[in-house]
Amino acid sequence: MNLGEMNWMEVEQYLKKDDRILLVLGATEQHGYICLQADVKIPLKLAEAASDATGVLVAPPLNFGCSSYFIDFPGTVSFRVQTLLNAVEDIVRSVYHQGFRRILIVNGHGGNDPAKVSLGELANELRDMKLSWYNWWKASSVQAVAQAHGLAAYHASWLEAFPFLRTSGMPEGEKPAFETNQVLPSDRVRKALGDGVYGGAYKASDAVMEEVFAASLNDILELLKFV
Repeated sequence: MNLGEMNWMEVEQYLKKDDRILLVLGATEQHGYICLQADVKIPLKLAEAASDATGVLVAPPLNFGCSSYFIDFPGTVSFRVQTLLNAVEDIVRSVYHQGFRRILIVNGHGGNDPAKVSLGELANELRDMKLSWYNWWKASSVQAVAQAHGLAAYHASWLEAFPFLRTSGMPEGEKPAFETNQVLPSDRVRKALGDGVYGGAYKASDAVMEEVFAASLNDILELLKFV
């Protein structure tokens, strides 16, 4: 059930029987050989699958996040951190005002994590709100799949290369990992990365990706129980 495809009266009727909603946060940024909206499309597909199984509403996704470190890659669109914090808080306040009390944020982008910290302040204010935050790629269930197949996960690597996201020209094989403790400007990040992939295998089999998706979906279904 997609909030954006309903009229307001239908949403009002929904709220009479359920106060849960899925909020999707993403980004539009470089992902090597994967499409620019990977961080939107993955959590949205997970949220929609969870909605199909439970009937919980899915709000339209936030398509932009904090991606300043990739701004020199064409196609990347980045919020300033404060812009993101304000946007996420305003979204949560809006749905709370209307009666949604159990809110699950399905996040697809690591650069959005500052909003999770900021929402802790809002949780102190809205004490009857139950708010959860899920970073699918960091989940222990997903990491277990990676470990079972001997795959190391990096930005824009196999872990995000679902079949519905791959673009042409994706290489075979693996790439040495790029890791640094430095906070670099975007031009130096681009120079260091080359194709934008941080390392590891470029892609995994469809069967492995199905395992990853199933593990994440199961996590979301459990979180929606709001025990």
